[in-house]
Parts: sequence; structure tokens; C-alpha cells
Amino acid sequence: MTDARITVDRDGQVLLIGFDRPAKRNAADLQLLNELSLAYGELERDPSLRVGFVYAHGDHFTGGLDLADVGPRIGPDGLDIVPDGGINPWQVSGRQLSKPVVIAVHGTCLTLGIELILASDIAVAAESTTFGQIEVARGILPFGGATIRFPRAVGWGNAMRWILTGDSFDSAEAHRIGLVQEVVPDGEQYARGLELAKRVAAQAPLAVQAAIANARLAIRDGDAAAEAKLQPELVRLASSEDARIGMEAFLTRQPARFVGR
Repeated sequence: MTDARITVDRDGQVLLIGFDRPAKRNAADLQLLNELSLAYGELERDPSLRVGFVYAHGDHFTGGLDLADVGPRIGPDGLDIVPDGGINPWQVSGRQLSKPVVIAVHGTCLTLGIELILASDIAVAAESTTFGQIEVARGILPFGGATIRFPRAVGWGNAMRWILTGDSFDSAEAHRIGLVQEVVPDGEQYARGLELAKRVAAQAPLAVQAAIANARLAIRDGDAAAEAKLQPELVRLASSEDARIGMEAFLTRQPARFVGR
């Protein structure tokens, strides 16, 4: 049996998704991409899970695509990385994830690693992380969403500076342009990322998912579409059990323990 490329564990209501091909700098072959898709599918389907936390084993987050493995598999319709039951982790095709994802990166974080950050909701980087969107140096284009999300996240010029040159950049630059939200000392990225994931998981899950959905709707369909959903969503959430729990917690000054209903 082939060794797994992705580890999947649970810490309460957080699904821990770990890149686990350290001997290859966690380079993504088709098996890794398929297993990552299946992990995202599990996160989406399981109602007991509220947040995904993506990280990596070994010295590097990812060296990018394993082109020797993946290149020959690119067919007339592109690359199929989503098996039955999976969700495209970069969410540029198929079903969209409705739950938030926190990501922690370290070491080398190339190509699809940056695109996974862009498809996630909160990113933490170790101080010595090196980033690179190097597809143009390999004769291809970023196909996991960087051409769409990178300019939106950091501004056109900042994105093109790195996409079009293929140059590497450090965590300070990643933080300056807004690609990552926090930079922490080396070795602390996992603990800090998991801390943030648990913080999100402690909030009302229906409200968290509604907030993400509305923000994404504004990006995909425009402000007017998102604005039209605000009041109906408020009415729906206000009648939930979690809204009652949240109000009681506010009045009693006690921590809320949300149930997702």
C-alpha cells in the first residue's frame, strides 16, 4: 500500500490536515492532491467539524507541484485532482467549502502553497518562510487561483511583481502585502495557527459560515448581491438556538457554548 501523503486528525471541532511527504519537500504529486481534496470533503461533510487547519510535517510547507508526476497527467481538459467525495482545496472548480480554513506555513512555500493560502481565510507564517509563485519559470501559469485571488488580496502591482518574475520573497514581504496575517518565530507557526483555528471554532458556526458566504458572494457576484442577502440572513440567524445562547452569554457574562443550530 502506498504511504499516505496527507495526515488527517481531529482536535475537538478542528480538522487537522497535514502535508506529509517531507522527503520530497512536500511536493504535490497526484496522490497528495487527491488526498488533500478528500480531506476538504471530510471537513465539509462532517457537522461536528467547524474549522480546517492546514499545516505541514517536516522542514517545508511545500516545494510546489511534483511536475515529473503531475505533468504527464495534464490532459485535454486540464488536471483532475478531485476524486469522488472530495472538494478542490483551491476552490476554482466544483463545490465550494462552506467552513473556514486556517493555514500555517514554514520553510519553503511555493506555487500551490501560496494559492492554498489565498483560498484559505487566515494565514500564519514562520519568520524564515520563503515564498515563490514560480510557474512562469516552468512554462505554465498559476492554475490554482493566484491569477484571480492574488491581485485582489494584495493589489495588482504587488501580485504581478511576484507572479510575473517568479522571484522568491520572504515572510516580511508576505506580511507587508497582506498575503499572511501573522508572522511568528520559527517553530511557533503550528501552535499559533491551531490557536486561531480553535478561536474560530468557538464562535457560532452558523454565523461564521454565513459571514464567509456573504463575503464570498460580494466577491463573486458583486456588492448588491451580498447586500440583498444581509437582512434575510440576519433574520435566519436571529431565530437560531445559537443566537439565543449568544444573547444569554452576553447577559450573564459567561462563555457561550454554541451548538450549531
